[in-house]
Amino acid sequence: MRPGKKLTLGILPAFLCLLAMLLVACGGGTSGTTTNSQKATDSKQVLVVPLPVTDVKTWDPALSADLYSTQAIDAVFTGLVQLDDNLNIHPQLAQSYSVGSDGVTWTFHLKPNLKFGDGTPLTSQDVVFSIDRALDPALGSPVGPYYLALIKDSDKRASKKIPTLIGDSLMAPDANTVVIVTNKKAQYFLDALTYNTSYVVEKSMIQKYGNNFVSALNTGMGGAGPFTVKSYQHGKVINLVPNPYYYGPKPQLKELRFVFYSNPSTAYRAYQAGQISQTGIPTTDLASAKQLTNEYHAYPVLANSYMAMNYLTKPFDNIKIRQAFALALNKDVIAHNIYKDTVIATNHIVPKGMPGYDPNLTGPMGSTTAGNTTEAKTLFQQGLQEEGYSSVSQLPPITLTTSTGGNVDARNENAAEQSMWQNTLGVHVTINDEDFNKLTSDTTAAINNPKGIQMWEIGWIADYPDPQDWTTLQFDNGAGQNGMNYGQNKSSDAAQQVAVQKELEAADVNPNQTQRFQQYNDAEQKLVNDVAWLPVYQQEVQALIKPCVTGVVNNAQSLTPPDDWGNIYINTNSNCSNATVQ
Repeated sequence: MRPGKKLTLGILPAFLCLLAMLLVACGGGTSGTTTNSQKATDSKQVLVVPLPVTDVKTWDPALSADLYSTQAIDAVFTGLVQLDDNLNIHPQLAQSYSVGSDGVTWTFHLKPNLKFGDGTPLTSQDVVFSIDRALDPALGSPVGPYYLALIKDSDKRASKKIPTLIGDSLMAPDANTVVIVTNKKAQYFLDALTYNTSYVVEKSMIQKYGNNFVSALNTGMGGAGPFTVKSYQHGKVINLVPNPYYYGPKPQLKELRFVFYSNPSTAYRAYQAGQISQTGIPTTDLASAKQLTNEYHAYPVLANSYMAMNYLTKPFDNIKIRQAFALALNKDVIAHNIYKDTVIATNHIVPKGMPGYDPNLTGPMGSTTAGNTTEAKTLFQQGLQEEGYSSVSQLPPITLTTSTGGNVDARNENAAEQSMWQNTLGVHVTINDEDFNKLTSDTTAAINNPKGIQMWEIGWIADYPDPQDWTTLQFDNGAGQNGMNYGQNKSSDAAQQVAVQKELEAADVNPNQTQRFQQYNDAEQKLVNDVAWLPVYQQEVQALIKPCVTGVVNNAQSLTPPDDWGNIYINTNSNCSNATVQ
């Protein structure tokens, strides 16, 4: 399944396998569930997956910007192109695609006889309608205007200057052909098109039910993906069944069930009781879980946990104070003492394993991830003086907003960070632990908002295998993820930030891949020096999966391509969940 984006603090190491079951850093291979067992009866073809949130935030592909909503969406909706198990782009709803000699005119020919889950034909009109809808300012997508920014005149559509892109840069010359015109040549256009913002929704469903269409999904309406919604009980469970009209290999599962477990310990106990097919592992249970050799899996993934600071709020408009907060943290202690080395301390924004990863990047004070308390104190005092504060007591109250979802390790991490700042800088930081969906809303609301949240910790998992997803998408002027307000503030180093944004924009359109990656590397180093993000650790999966689950393919990005569901089934191994088809 596609990654969704923002991640709950501390949850990913325990739950990422719930999104793609099994992962490796560089892809390839099938899952470790090797068995000579035969396929189980139809009544046992149920995969039960826990989600570590109270509910999905949205079912709308155009609105989804978090990992957990995207998991459900990915099973029901698809787009023109998607990533395969090796992270290569391949046609999905499209049968083929090509770009014209001008480098900006893209033509997609749809597969024949496509249908939505209710049997309604899917045509090029649905495709252009869906992409145009994601840019409709009335919908208010937090991600559409940026993921689709390469489409010609998308900025005019998002700013209400034109009523539609259909007939302009989105065209449907016949029922099976889609033409998209971009505003510039860009190597990552197809990568961006794999994100769920471009997924196709049924035009007639939106016309009938509007944007609040969730109640219609159990009729089969909505998407053309491998599954349709059988039932959805808010905050409890989602039941999906195979889409009889799916154009690809039909799922062998008879039911895919998502159950909401906001507390990871509760999910772990449910796994032990045979209620779910897979689970994350609380650190307190890690030693015993590792003994289950045919169930235990551990893999690094393309996901980082990081802190962000709102440059429009005091005192984080001062670069030295930001750097002091960064250097006061000993990330090695966090990774080793709290997460028991199930995460990797890092200074990187672009994670290890991503194309364009820079092994030579350093933190604000060298390559160490252990921090530097002496330098932190010096920078902090200099920053206070520059801001006119004679003592720490004159600082405004400082709050770190986070979402642990009840995860004990994440709470212990926040407590350790709180202690490090207190001991090194003499600053008391209040922890505000809130619901994950509220946190994602708060980070969006921080954009251009001096009254937005000051500082937060959250996670990010790759959308597509390109450093643009970790750089321009986060920090460019007007970017939908730029709640930090990098380059859109009045701090003393704002001009330097704008220069970094220009460097990122130049990298985006550079046709020379080697030069392009070097530009991203150079910009990333400046971003780290600026503490545009404060990376804490790269995520790893620590998970158990029942050996009765067969056919999953490993990949680096925690995605299960739609066609892969045709290979996934439950075998007759007795170590399985007790779920049956309802």
